[in-house]
Amino acid sequence: MDNSSKGACLCGAVSFLTRGPLRGVVYCHCTQCRKQSGHYYAATSVDDGQLEIKGSENITWYAASGFARRGFCSRCGSLLFWKANSEPEISIMAGAFDEAVSLEGSCHIFVGQKGTYYEIDDGLPKYERSSPHLVVADE
Repeated sequence: MDNSSKGACLCGAVSFLTRGPLRGVVYCHCTQCRKQSGHYYAATSVDDGQLEIKGSENITWYAASGFARRGFCSRCGSLLFWKANSEPEISIMAGAFDEAVSLEGSCHIFVGQKGTYYEIDDGLPKYERSSPHLVVADE
């Protein structure tokens, strides 16, 4: 069984292929994610060695903190990646995949920083900061 998934930015200047299992989608409501995306992040992740990127010269990496950086297409602005500096995984925006992949929601993090204009009522676990299984920055 092929366990790979393809994705790309809006303009196609950056594309990627993942091999292997993807983590469940984590919805991050922190201020940084909301400001960068205009809402909140929905991201899965994969081990670094299971991600192949084409067009990486078109990725701009922004260090929003000393802890992690955020990768986006320098041509179209599509949000693509979030990478903790010291971790062996990379987060990939769930909406960047080309085809429907078998992703399921996992949890919501930083719910204390969510926007006031929406509710979280999908029944997934909610964490004030992070789940015990995720490494995140201290804001």
